Amino acid sequence: MTTNRELWARREAAIPRGVSSMHQRFLVRGQNAELFDAEGRRYIDLASGIAVCNTGHSNPRVLAAVQRQLEQFSHCSYQVTPYESYVALAEQLNAIAPIQGPAKTIFLTTGAEALENAVKIARAHTGRRGVITFQGGYHGRTLLTLAMTGKVLPYKTKFGPLPGEVFHTRFPIPYHGFSDEQAIESLKSVFAASIEPSAVAAIVLEPVLGGGGFYTASWGFFKALRELCDQHGILLIADEVQSGFARTGRMLACDWIREANGATPDLITVAKAMAGGFPIAGVIGRAEVMDAPDPGGLGGTYGGSPLGCVAGLEVLKIIREDQLCERAVTIGNAIKSRMRALQAAGLSFIGDVRGPGAMVAIEIVKDGDANRPDPERTRAIVLAAAEAGLIMLSCGLRGNVVRFLPALTASDALIAEALDTLEGVLKVAGR
Repeated sequence: MTTNRELWARREAAIPRGVSSMHQRFLVRGQNAELFDAEGRRYIDLASGIAVCNTGHSNPRVLAAVQRQLEQFSHCSYQVTPYESYVALAEQLNAIAPIQGPAKTIFLTTGAEALENAVKIARAHTGRRGVITFQGGYHGRTLLTLAMTGKVLPYKTKFGPLPGEVFHTRFPIPYHGFSDEQAIESLKSVFAASIEPSAVAAIVLEPVLGGGGFYTASWGFFKALRELCDQHGILLIADEVQSGFARTGRMLACDWIREANGATPDLITVAKAMAGGFPIAGVIGRAEVMDAPDPGGLGGTYGGSPLGCVAGLEVLKIIREDQLCERAVTIGNAIKSRMRALQAAGLSFIGDVRGPGAMVAIEIVKDGDANRPDPERTRAIVLAAAEAGLIMLSCGLRGNVVRFLPALTASDALIAEALDTLEGVLKVAGR
């Protein structure tokens, strides 16, 4: 039997150190919300490939759809000879996306590609150059998306100079004493000190910060942004790469906002869980905005691959038929309830428990003080959880947030087992 240690030694020799891995455990099989490593050990997966496998690992319905497509053709490039699945997936996303008026969609391969193309579309439509994003936001690792990402370590170090005309403002985080009103004033200070609003093409935000710590933009803040964008002719882009496809309890996190006050973005970027583990990404937007680039200005060799398109169609069907939006709320409530109970029982290092649907996080601090992050204990919890049979991830600007991203197809029994295990880990961490 090949061991994890042996495989890790090969990895160290063959793969550059810039590609990091949280866990030194090599996956050989995944089934729904469970993983099995090279040594045959079982884990409950609370990371889902960073919110990719919302419909579970190796979902048989997704695999069957891809197998049927493989028997027809695997690739031909939509820009050379189009195929119906691309059109059908676009039609379905256009119909359900929280966009004002008619919508259109383009497909790409990665989330970073989606963000880059959203900026291209915004610049083409507005004739402007500037982009404003938020501190703590994560948008990708290409040079433009690195400039947009609001976190230096480890993403930006050594990679400058980065593209210009990208400016950052503060995201509202009431837990850290920074309100919606202060965040709007921070944005206005960017207009006053860095770039005039008439030169800004787009403001880009994650409705729920992903790598930045799972802080949620309030419905009121999003509406205020919408009004500010309308006032100045700026496009509002929602980055839903991590929060999309039932993760937050709605198909897209922006659905919550539309239901609450009618505010909607102009463009939405999607990827990750869109195709149940097969690579595909997209930009959905208002039709007149999406049509701004000239023919040939958008695309990519593998963009909207037929395998990704048929997988995406099946994922949408699974979300509807298996009621995964409702399931996300049930799973998330179970996690938050258990974490809050532990917090109330004296685990004071659990400073905050938050997140919509099954996009949940706990913030690890010292002695309950939000101003004293504890990244060392956070890392220890994640590693100890792996030893106990749980795959988890940390995140946050301060490296002190543990995030929960379980498959939405996980059973109640499996979620309960994971929480029982994690409770033991957290109690040991509190000693």
